[in-house]
Amino acid sequence: MTKMIFISLPVTDLAASIAFYKALGFEQNPQFSDDASACMVWSEAIHAMLLTHAKWRTFTQRPFPPAGACGSMVSLSMDSRGAVDAIQAAAAAHGGQADVNPAEELGFMYSRDLADPDGHMWATFWMDPAAVSPGAQQS
Repeated sequence: MTKMIFISLPVTDLAASIAFYKALGFEQNPQFSDDASACMVWSEAIHAMLLTHAKWRTFTQRPFPPAGACGSMVSLSMDSRGAVDAIQAAAAAHGGQADVNPAEELGFMYSRDLADPDGHMWATFWMDPAAVSPGAQQS
């Protein structure tokens, strides 16, 4: 079996969160979705599990972080600088927040961060393939 990652996220409005993630380019996997959760697929290896608060509570009783808090940020590689900009625009247009941190322009890498409607943080970045080729210097 291929190794995969499933990122579980508690959400306040499942339907709105599904719409948000679809707008970012995730696809819903109905096999692992129901009225309390949705499996949103980014790639063959990366999935976001959106869980209602009631469903989340079946996994843990730990308190939810206060509004505005950030416990983690997941980074997604994009195909181009334009794709980084496009996903930010989609986030802002569908109930999320674009540019929750200043954009970073490092020449070989470009990144911008967004938050979903529940404040879950995602970094999106593009890296010049030549910068990560086998012959590229690493520091």
